[in-house]
Amino acid sequence: VNVTLKNPGKRLEHQGIKIEFVGQILYYDRGNHHEFVSLVKDLARPGEITQSQTFDFEFTHVEKYESYTGQNVKLRRLNDISKEMDIVVHTLSTYPELNSSIKMEVGIEDCLHIEFEYHLKDVIHMEIDIIKRETTGTGPSVYHENDTIAKYEIMDGAPVRGESIPIRLFLAGYDLTPTMRDINKKFSVRYYLNLVLIDEEERRYFKQQEITLWRKGDVVRKSMSHQAAIASQRFEGSAASESALEQAAREESG
Repeated sequence: VNVTLKNPGKRLEHQGIKIEFVGQILYYDRGNHHEFVSLVKDLARPGEITQSQTFDFEFTHVEKYESYTGQNVKLRRLNDISKEMDIVVHTLSTYPELNSSIKMEVGIEDCLHIEFEYHLKDVIHMEIDIIKRETTGTGPSVYHENDTIAKYEIMDGAPVRGESIPIRLFLAGYDLTPTMRDINKKFSVRYYLNLVLIDEEERRYFKQQEITLWRKGDVVRKSMSHQAAIASQRFEGSAASESALEQAAREESG
């Protein structure tokens, strides 16, 4: 933290300097918020400052939740006592070495039977939607918000027995987050594959299967270093800022 005097040489009396690290979960429609972390570091005791000073700080053992901005809830982190500065947090998930297939079956009795199989290294058979479900609140006050991220119509007309229609979904083009389950017991974000059938009488048949999304370390390394460089530019003359910029430059060039 850099404290810069506008008029060097003049004394500035203060009642103490501190920095506070706050993590919040905000509900948009209710106007209230929940703080899941609130840490305070005293940087200087009450006294006076006669020249610009730099104060080092470190927050340890902080509860790490992915930053999230959704339809009805927002998770953010901020610090600094004189102004608020949002801090973007990306968590790197643990994931299995082998991803097992996801299988779904749907059909119309004595008429049609369809088997749907999804694998990260395989193709997808049949029409699918990607649905994002945001859940806020608990108990009787729980609320679900569904958002269709992508919709693919891959069959138009009566199917042929044994027909297989391959399709691949590339997720990089969609605004997705990792799956978030019961974050501080306040909200969840889950994703589903939705299989839809429509018969001749316009009746719709649905089948859903939850999928788990995670963020791999090599995906966010550059984006996090770039964000660190932008954040560090807001503070002048800080050794930490220079280090962040140099690190970001090295990773971007690499």
